[in-house]
Amino acid sequence: MRLAVVGVGLIGGSVGLAARRRLGAEVHGVDPDAGRALAAGAIDAAHDDLAGAVEGADAAFVAVPLDAVPATVAAVLAVAGDSCVVTDVGSTKRTVVDAVDDPRFVGGHPLAGSEAHGVEHARADLFDGATWYVTPTAGTSGVLLERLHRLLVALGARPAALDAGAHDHVMAAVSHLPHVLANVLVAQAAGALGGETPPATGPSFRDATRVAGAHPALWAQIYRSNAAALAAELDAVLDRLGAVREALRAGDDLEPWQAEAAAERRALLEAGLVGGPVQALRVAVPNRPGVIAEIALALGREGINISDMALSPSPDGSRGEMTLWVAEARAPRAGALVAELGFVVTPLVRSPPEGGEPA
Repeated sequence: MRLAVVGVGLIGGSVGLAARRRLGAEVHGVDPDAGRALAAGAIDAAHDDLAGAVEGADAAFVAVPLDAVPATVAAVLAVAGDSCVVTDVGSTKRTVVDAVDDPRFVGGHPLAGSEAHGVEHARADLFDGATWYVTPTAGTSGVLLERLHRLLVALGARPAALDAGAHDHVMAAVSHLPHVLANVLVAQAAGALGGETPPATGPSFRDATRVAGAHPALWAQIYRSNAAALAAELDAVLDRLGAVREALRAGDDLEPWQAEAAAERRALLEAGLVGGPVQALRVAVPNRPGVIAEIALALGREGINISDMALSPSPDGSRGEMTLWVAEARAPRAGALVAELGFVVTPLVRSPPEGGEPA
């Protein structure tokens, strides 16, 4: 397998390291500092141009600054082969998905990283157990979506399909808003101290402000790219803060509010737990554009993760069989959702494929 990585920093370098070590892939990188990536073992070959890096690639990962993603994805698609799946790692998806209309492109976003940046901080295990959102559309090639899904699993990630707009809404609430609030909390504390020597801070302040000021250039782009969704979340936060302020002024009992927050946090964290047995579902699908994306997105909207998938086309290419592996406890609901889309579903009992190179 040959991969291209466009932008070999923390994420791109970690893709390269994981692919080389776990898949034995041949990784070609293009980056102004590609020489450092080569020295770090993240790539096999460094290139100055996209065409040289992408030539013959089975998959291409675009890991450039967020503002440059749409144009870079378009440039990669212009030189990529017909069978090359192209994806990106940007933390907002609507902008690039709206800008790119090509069956070879699948938007992506790994929930992995650190405050550090640069290829010297790249790790082969960075994606282990991490959710990696993919945002296919009705025009996405099912064969290439399957290839990307299995490639991401091989890198250690847990792919989850989600509509691009839904992805940006979710990220505004659980990622971008916390960064804004951390910045506000730091400014609030600094203002309250009025230049006095700060006291020793407890874990609550440290934990709540850990991401304050993170990578200013990157986060300015993220805020700008997801401005509408983030502004809507801030409106909701202001309403909630206003309600707490009025409760304080009225002398209301806030114990129920505190208990509710504890219960909701526990439920949110438990919803992200994975593991346990899986069950396979075999789905008969017609050979038409978007059918694989349609099924993946239907399950993603329900929070059902596909731990693995495989496609087997019929000899004449008119239809095929899609096998999905999902958590055993969610298999009945997954089967019902797929059936509601009009497909015939047959439950199977077998383990997902292990090892080998992704299709």
